[in-house]
Amino acid sequence: MVHDAWIAAFAFSELMVSGVGLGLRWEFLDELVEAMPSSIDFLEIAPENYIGRGGHVRAQLEKLAARYPIVTHGLTMSLAGTEPIRVDYMHNLREFLHETKSPWHSDHLCFSVSGGRVLHDLLPPRMTIASAERTADRVKRAQDELGVPMAVENISFYMRKGEDELDEPDFVAEVCERANAGLMLDVNNVYVNSVNFGFDPDWWLSRVPLERVVQMHVAGGEWVGDIEGAPRTLIDSHGADVPSPVLDLFRKARTRTRDVPVVVERDLAIPPLAGLLAEVERVRSAKTSSIG
Repeated sequence: MVHDAWIAAFAFSELMVSGVGLGLRWEFLDELVEAMPSSIDFLEIAPENYIGRGGHVRAQLEKLAARYPIVTHGLTMSLAGTEPIRVDYMHNLREFLHETKSPWHSDHLCFSVSGGRVLHDLLPPRMTIASAERTADRVKRAQDELGVPMAVENISFYMRKGEDELDEPDFVAEVCERANAGLMLDVNNVYVNSVNFGFDPDWWLSRVPLERVVQMHVAGGEWVGDIEGAPRTLIDSHGADVPSPVLDLFRKARTRTRDVPVVVERDLAIPPLAGLLAEVERVRSAKTSSIG
């Protein structure tokens, strides 16, 4: 059963956050402020890039927040980790969410902190019942401290641990159900893992609680390791246009969920704003088209 807070968040999203948005990056911050294109429905931002920051960057964000709805997507909560989540970080994040009026906050289903240091990587946890229970408790505590619903994002990864007792979609489902949290469905991550580990992405989608999806991500990756016979691996680099297989999977996922907002992510080889807007329109067309 989906928590009442999520029902309210879904209803609020229909009024505030819908359609196709863009992940905000500093590389095109000024260009976006100057253009303020109407083709972008909302913006997704990483609070870590703005908390405690003033000056030009924060002023530009405030201009954008006055024009576009904002949703927040975190990078460093380390929800599947074991170290306590920093109290000062949660306090600052709660204030930031209040300022931006984000209807929910999402972060990755991973561990990314060790010895008090941010690892700058999103690493897969042990996928066990015990790990899912501990992670769910952390998600619930974060949700209570922030005062908004939490969503967890499925990650891309490139190695499985021998001690795993759950498949990835079952682990995702366990955490979502135990925490009564939402699911940030990263379609590209499902595709990347399906290619690298050889499973059917439709099988993956059938195993997670799609009724809990509140938002989706799409992106493009790149192949590495094709030198001297090394196995090729698809990397979730966010450095290319959204490929056709990801758009096809997105269309399939869309038919099984609410009409949730979707974000185009681009972190590397970022094109001019016109190119990003063209990509937004490609995704919008996929969002409204039928499956071929």
